[in-house]
Amino acid sequence: MNRKFVRSGTYRFSRLGKGRPKLQKWRRPRGKHNKTRLKRFSYPVQPGIGFGTPRINSGKVQGLIPIVVNNLNELQALNNKNIAIISQKVGARKKIDMIKKASELKIKIANVGGKK
Repeated sequence: MNRKFVRSGTYRFSRLGKGRPKLQKWRRPRGKHNKTRLKRFSYPVQPGIGFGTPRINSGKVQGLIPIVVNNLNELQALNNKNIAIISQKVGARKKIDMIKKASELKIKIANVGGKK
């Protein structure tokens, strides 16, 4: 279950994310009279231990185990239980070659960009 936890006051102020989803980040309420901190009914919930990902799915990306790949040899070593993450140090030309090879081998790549 993916729940969106937002900072209290995001509906009021532009600087906290009103109409600006990228700025809507969770910050723990610390005010003396803050209703969210007091866990009052009908106020936004705070993240807690019960909202965590099940341990079986922990650390997975799209249900697969992520592995950082630096070159074609490392890409060929993957199987269908892994998802490749192309290293940031790989240049554009090699990245294109790796994407083509991954499509041949039917291996998913997490950080390709474009259509999902």
